[in-house]
Amino acid sequence: MMGYIEMKNSYKTYQMGDSVIYANKDVNFSIKKGELAIILGASGAGKSTVLNILGGMDTNDKGNVMIDGKDISNYTPRQLTAYRRNDVGFVFQFYNLVQNLTAKENVELASEIVKNALDPVQVLEDVGLANRINNFPAQLSGGEQQRVAIARAIAKNPKILLCDEPTGALDYQTGKQVLQILQDMCTKKGATVVIVTHNAAIAPIADRVIYMHDAGVKDIKVNANPRNITEIEW
Repeated sequence: MMGYIEMKNSYKTYQMGDSVIYANKDVNFSIKKGELAIILGASGAGKSTVLNILGGMDTNDKGNVMIDGKDISNYTPRQLTAYRRNDVGFVFQFYNLVQNLTAKENVELASEIVKNALDPVQVLEDVGLANRINNFPAQLSGGEQQRVAIARAIAKNPKILLCDEPTGALDYQTGKQVLQILQDMCTKKGATVVIVTHNAAIAPIADRVIYMHDAGVKDIKVNANPRNITEIEW
């Protein structure tokens, strides 16, 4: 059974003066369709590089990156742009909302560029923002802004949702609410969600945990019974 997302023998290097720095070194893992996967590791472990390569924001130097049966590692810049636009939803630590657009307009920005987009208002309702649809980012709390960012990513109806430290700028309770939304995306909507984090406490909510250290994958654990986010404390 091939994974829905697969990295095979993937390398990413940088030249620093006379030395070569490995950002990713022989990275191998696979993630099934509809799974919530967590890529866990300390700062500098290589996990953000993996996320950027999976999202088509960066390219690897060697190896294969299979997404739904297609190898994106040899895509042209134009193909990568189309892939980023149509197949991937991104959620970052900082929300990257357009300040002079309302929540609804921010979500529409994403939904207008793809064919099978979801209804922006419905998606905002789904993430608990029914009464914030016409508010501007400055009128929203951090957690609400992050939920708009998630709605914007979901509205594209992406094949995969890539999240880089999505709770990093949020307080504990709000962070849990955001993770609940992401977990529900998998269990209720069948989305494939990848979360990059250094917070080991949230690992039990994942179907699959990919542990990274020193630019490589050190271990992969599959949770037969992922915990609900309400049961997790840190």
